[in-house]
Formats: sequence, structure tokens, C-alpha cells
Amino acid sequence: MASASPTAGFVMNQTMLRIRDPKVSVAFYTDVLGMTLLDRYDFPDMQFSLYFVGYLGADETIPTDRAARAKWVFGRPALVELTHNHGSESDADFAGYHNGNSDPRGFGHIGVSVPDVYAACERFEKLGVEFVKRPDDGKMKGLAFIKDPDGYWIEILSPHGLSAIVAS
Repeated sequence: MASASPTAGFVMNQTMLRIRDPKVSVAFYTDVLGMTLLDRYDFPDMQFSLYFVGYLGADETIPTDRAARAKWVFGRPALVELTHNHGSESDADFAGYHNGNSDPRGFGHIGVSVPDVYAACERFEKLGVEFVKRPDDGKMKGLAFIKDPDGYWIEILSPHGLSAIVAS
């Protein structure tokens, strides 16, 4: 019998983005992108808070017990951790965080797969979301990039549209 892989049970749990104002950013991820705020962890002595957002399945519920919920959150795949350093939301001199897409480049974007890129982008347009790339701009058609309130790029894609692009 073969032994288990040393990485069995590993899960890509989260990508952390620093945010200026949790009221604005959490609302964007929940109201605009349709994620759910799964949990919030405050660390007042260290002056920061963590907000974990992600998508829930139709039959999923968030555990109500605090310890069970934390275990559940930290075992889930593909969450966004929004990290707020207290005071940044009211600091007039705060210039914002580096989004990774200006020099020097580093972090690029997160991706959200949607059933219909064009319908999603029509909704984003109505909500006043800032676009980096619309679905028919540039050479790669059928995918878009939007910005969150802190300037991070979010790719909006569809498995149906991208399968045609990469197969050609």
C-alpha cells in the first residue's frame, strides 16, 4: 500500500489584501461580488482586524459556535482575507496600498469565475465599479478586469469563455 502524500490535506485557504476602510471594502466584496462575510477577527492590542469573505454553496451554513466557525473558516478553500490596519480609514495622509500592478510589479490579481461575463459586467457598470479592462477590450475577448475600492484588480472570467481562448 502506497503511503499518503506529504501534502495530503493541504488547502489553498486565502489570499490576504490590505484594505483602507472595512465598511467600503467588505460592502464591495459582499454586495458587488456576492461573497459572504464568513467571520471577523479583531486584534485591538495589535490594532488590526481580519475579515474573511468567500462564496457559500446553496446548502452551506456558517457554524454559530465561535470555535467551530474558526475551524471551518480556516479549512475552506479560496477565501479572501481583508486586513484592516486600524486608523487607515481616517488618515488623510494615507496614500493607499500598492496593488501590485504598477512598478515595481508583483501581485497581479484575484479571479472570480462567473456564468456570464457580459451580464456580470453590465451589473458592475450599473453599480459604478471601475474597470481596468472591459470584456471586448484588447486581444483577449470575453474577460474583464475590475478594481476593488483599494485598487486591487479582480479578473472576471467564465470557464466557458476561457476554454475557447486557451484551446485555440
